[in-house]
Amino acid sequence: MGVYAAVGGPGDGDGGGTDRAATARASSPAPSSGRPAPPREDAKKPSGGSPSPTGAGSGRPSASASAPAASGPLKGKIVVIDPGHNPGNFQHSSEINRKVDIGTNWKECDTTGTATDAGWPEAKFTLDVAHRLRDLLTEQGATVKLTHDADRPYGPCVDERARIGNEAGADAAVSLHADGSGPGNRGFHVILPGPVNKGAADTRAIVGPSRDLGTRIAGRFVSVTGSAPSNYVGDGTGLVTRTDLGGLNLSTVPKVFVECGNMRDGKDAALLTSGAWRQKAAQGISEGIVGFLGG
Repeated sequence: MGVYAAVGGPGDGDGGGTDRAATARASSPAPSSGRPAPPREDAKKPSGGSPSPTGAGSGRPSASASAPAASGPLKGKIVVIDPGHNPGNFQHSSEINRKVDIGTNWKECDTTGTATDAGWPEAKFTLDVAHRLRDLLTEQGATVKLTHDADRPYGPCVDERARIGNEAGADAAVSLHADGSGPGNRGFHVILPGPVNKGAADTRAIVGPSRDLGTRIAGRFVSVTGSAPSNYVGDGTGLVTRTDLGGLNLSTVPKVFVECGNMRDGKDAALLTSGAWRQKAAQGISEGIVGFLGG
């Protein structure tokens, strides 16, 4: 299961909010990150802002280097992992607030994401799970690319996140997040692309395979983590279809978002801040991807 299974990863007790991010604050056992990290609605919020100059992050550095593939059932397959947000986003508000074209409308480049009440940010959660997931998939023989590895000051913007997966010719792409909804709202959900054909966005070819990918991830996530599907969206299925997310709208490869839990609920936060649980989350997502790719 990789080195993270043994050591628990950085900040074992050491994360993003969707359009449902609430202002109410639930108690959380997570330790402080050393800086205030109030909840912030992320780039998943529907936005009908007017067009403005676009920016694709800080100079569009190339995506993080591929993890070397091993021999295994996924040999020859390419998986792109997109850790939601960036730990440095909070220092670049003007850059991440810049609007980019997502086909259906214009939207913020990126956001800071949400955080637990103790201040542990979604961006650190997503990077940790991304590293664990990369290790697991590499062991299966996949070539794995991250859209970023905290190796750039901010971003990438949502349009560039999609473009990285497209240009890699990914067989599957997964964007990792944690929600920022209200206390009492618990569980995970997987966001699927809906049919869009407007401007630069055309998801018609990926709607079916993305649903297959998302359904497999949801099923394995339940089995491995023991977490229940969301009790506040998805009608108990753990699956939600949306057409307002740039990372999905602009994707030409099968792609889903995984909201692993709600950082603003104390019970969910206790899971999200546990290294052992994050390893299970990565394992469940990995098994879903392996099933989708026929491994």
